[in-house]
Amino acid sequence: MNRYLSGLFILALFGVSGASRAADLTVSAAASLTNAFTELAKLYEVSNPGSRVFLNFGASGSLLQQIARGAPVDVFATADVETMDRAEKQNLVIKETRSSFASNALVLVAPRDARVTVDTLTDLSRADVARIGLGIPESVPAGRYAKEALEMAGLWDGLKAKYVYGQNVRQVLDYTARGEVDAGIVYLTDAETMKNRVRLVSTLKTKHPILYPISVIKGGGNERAARKFVNLVTSEQGFRILHKYGFMAP
Repeated sequence: MNRYLSGLFILALFGVSGASRAADLTVSAAASLTNAFTELAKLYEVSNPGSRVFLNFGASGSLLQQIARGAPVDVFATADVETMDRAEKQNLVIKETRSSFASNALVLVAPRDARVTVDTLTDLSRADVARIGLGIPESVPAGRYAKEALEMAGLWDGLKAKYVYGQNVRQVLDYTARGEVDAGIVYLTDAETMKNRVRLVSTLKTKHPILYPISVIKGGGNERAARKFVNLVTSEQGFRILHKYGFMAP
């Protein structure tokens, strides 16, 4: 069985958490954390022999819905403060374990072999720019930040016919890398993973800082291990790994 779970597969785990080993840990994290958390999970397993970390990546809003419906999750890490606030209001997290551990930047990217050239944010209004990739604002933090940035630039409403929505930020990156959109809005850390296939056009201003909170989930079944994983992520060693993948201090 693949230890790195998809958002759909974790739903099949409802009600079976009691069958898992005491040392097993399930972490649901924003898609933009994929590379960094994969390395952090391996480090945790090496530092805690006999432990296994199952990673479930997806859009922060979708992950919250899974947890609210009873998905057996021990640790939750989001790409925005708003989603974690909602988790806290729903009494799903242990409040004292919550901590913002990293920050990111929002960027406009274009395919390196694009059919049209996009050099500025306002170029998105040109007639020859037909498709713009961004996350679904209601469930994908990067999509919500993209909407903020476009609204601040006075472009949001005028571009609505061009939007191609992704289920998470990595899907938007894939659309852009494959040339299925003329430009996409993703996190800087995502753009860095495909520098050979996407070109950084510009860094975008957002109304709110892009912070990543992490918390232990209530009743996850392995609180002690969950706290240890959160401590690793928020440690100096954890930040060195995050920084390697382009994340900045909160």
